[in-house]
Amino acid sequence: MNMLMKLIIAAAAAAATALLCGLTGCANTALNNDNLAIAAGFKVITPAKPDQQAILAKLPKNQVSPVMYDGTRYYVIPDSLNNLAYVGGPAQYEAYQKLRVAKQLSNENLEAAQMNEDANWGAWGGGVAFVGFRR
Repeated sequence: MNMLMKLIIAAAAAAATALLCGLTGCANTALNNDNLAIAAGFKVITPAKPDQQAILAKLPKNQVSPVMYDGTRYYVIPDSLNNLAYVGGPAQYEAYQKLRVAKQLSNENLEAAQMNEDANWGAWGGGVAFVGFRR
C-alpha cells in the first residue's frame, strides 16, 4: 500500500470518527452504546410503572434487547445504575446498528493507519531530522 493510500485511509477514519462525535456531541472518540443510541434516536426514559421496572431489571446490561410492551415491539438498552432505559422502535434500532458498524469500521481503519504509520517511521530510522540550508 503506498503512502497516499495510507493517508487517505487515515483521513477517512478521522472524518468518520469526527462525524460520529458530531452526531453525539461527545468530547472524545470513545463512543459507548448510550451515545450511539441517542444519536440513533432512542429516547431516554425512567421506568415509572412496576412492570416497566421489572422488565428493565431482567434485561442484560450493555446490550440491546427487543421487548414487547403493550403490543408494540421496542428495543431497549438498560442503564440499571441510573434507573434509565434507552428505548427505540425499529427505525431507531436500524439506525443504531448502522452507527455501530460505522464506529467499528472507523476504529479498525484508525488502528490500521496508526500501525502503518508506526511501521513506516521505523523504516526511516524512527524520527524526523531537520535539514538546514547551507550558505
